[in-house]
Amino acid sequence: MTAATHENSSAATAAPTAARSSDTAAPRKVRGREHRSLGSSIALHGTLIVATVIAAFPVVWILFISLGPKNAWQEPGQVLKNLSFHNYSDVLSHSDLPKWFLNTVIVAGGTTALGVFLAATAGYAVSRMRFPGSRQLMWTFLVTQMFPSIVLIVPLYLLMSNLNLLDNYLGLILAYATTAVPFCAWMMKGYFDTIPKEIDEAGRVDGLTPFGTFWRLIVPLARPGLAVTAFYSFLTAWGEVAYATQFMQSDHYTLAVGIRTFAQDQRPDWAWTSATAIIITIPATLVFLLVQRSLVSGLTAGGTKA
Repeated sequence: MTAATHENSSAATAAPTAARSSDTAAPRKVRGREHRSLGSSIALHGTLIVATVIAAFPVVWILFISLGPKNAWQEPGQVLKNLSFHNYSDVLSHSDLPKWFLNTVIVAGGTTALGVFLAATAGYAVSRMRFPGSRQLMWTFLVTQMFPSIVLIVPLYLLMSNLNLLDNYLGLILAYATTAVPFCAWMMKGYFDTIPKEIDEAGRVDGLTPFGTFWRLIVPLARPGLAVTAFYSFLTAWGEVAYATQFMQSDHYTLAVGIRTFAQDQRPDWAWTSATAIIITIPATLVFLLVQRSLVSGLTAGGTKA
């Protein structure tokens, strides 16, 4: 009698336990991001396709015009019948494009080198050292970004005129540095904050000077941030128009300014203009391809701390 009662009670207690175990073993399925409905997938991919077409159409259209005859951009059929690279060969051999290209390479290269050096050293100093005015220095960098660059043309023009830097590569490089360095210094400061300070202490223990620690230990670790700084500084100088127009004369025109000379007549030469525009984009694209692996990591790491 007692054994039967014990068996019945064991069965009664086992039933809820089995029910609870079955509930926990089969949780309710939750649809994740990778499990979209057919309508959601169609809407998402459709939106991405439309956005891609809108973004790529201007570049494709300029490339299309550059391959056609002069003044045929209003007749796409004529362009399709006469596709060639004559506009590229003509603009390279019958205009000042090679001189403009060399001027732009000098200015953009100088701006990149100066911007990376000043931003890296300033960001490292503020990140690692505590000195009077460090916070005020970074806030000054931030405040300068609040003003449009066009507002600085008059004071910079007067300053460079007094220093005899008008129509001079160095003057234009310094003008571009006023735009590139403040933002890049903030970004590099945030990136250096993510590098452990124990590395600096290890360098000092090994007998390295502060600059030696920075150059030998910190710079190799900060390559993603330096790549973003170099890319931003390069783009600041490569396609800028306002400063180059006011500070440089015809012999020192950059590409972005020189291309305007093709559109000053009553009938602009859109074939040469579009061909030059495509040529301008090639170096910027190559620089982007070189640093693209470091762009995401450099931007995200530089934005973790301020």
